[in-house]
Order: sequence, then C-alpha cells, then structure tokens
Amino acid sequence: MTALSPAARDDFDDPFSELGDPVLSVADKGRGLLAVAGAHEYGMARTVGVFDVTGRARRRWLLSSRHPVNAMAFHPTRPLLAVGSGDYDGGYFFEGELLLVDLKTGTTLSLIEHFLGRQVLGLEWLNDQDLRVLMAPPDDWKDRKAHVEGHIAVVHRADWTAVGAKTLTGRDLAGPRVPAPRPDHREAARQAVARLTSPRTRRHHR
Repeated sequence: MTALSPAARDDFDDPFSELGDPVLSVADKGRGLLAVAGAHEYGMARTVGVFDVTGRARRRWLLSSRHPVNAMAFHPTRPLLAVGSGDYDGGYFFEGELLLVDLKTGTTLSLIEHFLGRQVLGLEWLNDQDLRVLMAPPDDWKDRKAHVEGHIAVVHRADWTAVGAKTLTGRDLAGPRVPAPRPDHREAARQAVARLTSPRTRRHHR
C-alpha cells in the first residue's frame, strides 16, 4: 500500500528531513517542482517527497512505497508524477509497481494489473499520451541476463488523468528485450537537495 501526507507547514524548518538519504531526484523546472526519493534503511529508497522549489523549498506531498523507488517522471503538461518501483525478491520474481500521483489531490494509483506487478527501472514521457516504461523481466528462471537486461514498452493513454488503478495489462507492458543497467543516482540526488538546503543553513549560522 502507499500513502500520502499533506504538505508541510509553512514554518517547517527542513522539508527534506523525513526523506532519509536522497537517492534519486527529478526536476520539473517549468512548474518549479522537485521529486526526491529517499532511503531510510538498507539503502533502498521507499519514500518520495514532492517539493515546490520556486522560492524556499516547501514539501507538498510525501509518498511511502512498498518497494524501492527506481524511477520518476513528471508528466509534460498534466499535474501528474509517474513513479516506478520494485526489486528482486531474492529467489525468483522481480516485483514492483508503476504508481501515478495526482499532484493536485495527492491521490496515488497503482496501475499494473498483475498482483506481483513488475520491477520498473526507467520512465520517460514521450509526449502527453505516451509513457515509455523500462522493466526487469518478470523472473530470472533460466535467465542469466535477467539482472542486466529488461523489457521496454510504450504505454498509450489518451488522457492519463482518467486512468484507473490496476488497468495496465501484460499486453500494455509487452515489449522488446533491451540492455537495462541499474545506475546509481545517489550523488546527483544529494547535490540537488544540498543546493536547496545549504543557503538556508548558511543564513541560519550567521
């Protein structure tokens, strides 16, 4: 399950404090938004904060994920954030979710129909209607390259604000096999947060 908390109070001293260690960040410069995934234990990102960074950074939403967060992408025109999560269960399956966050209401939908989902490794909005999704294979049974390759699919929806939960089927997510590296985004995420927090810290200690 996932849950969202309301935005932080205006006087909240550090809007990033509940994230833990930043491990992934994605900016929407046109709307002045930043999404940051953070890790609290075992080094896996399970929390996502959405922040308004047009002035002093303020948290708008806080999302808790069942699985480690691997990818995020702001919709180019709609107030939506796609979040891809998942990991290897240690014995057979690559489980995960594709979440769609409504940035106006905080509503979060899990879109993949199958009860195990898929481990989502990458997300990219190609335009208003097409979302490219990179996923790990469903499992590694007799598949020695399952941990370094994956499948890529382009999911088309005429209106993503009208998409319902559990509506992406195996047909939607079918696609060719491709190399699927698992890059580490920690340093870039830490720097993105530091750029927003350091100036306030310096002013505090003057």
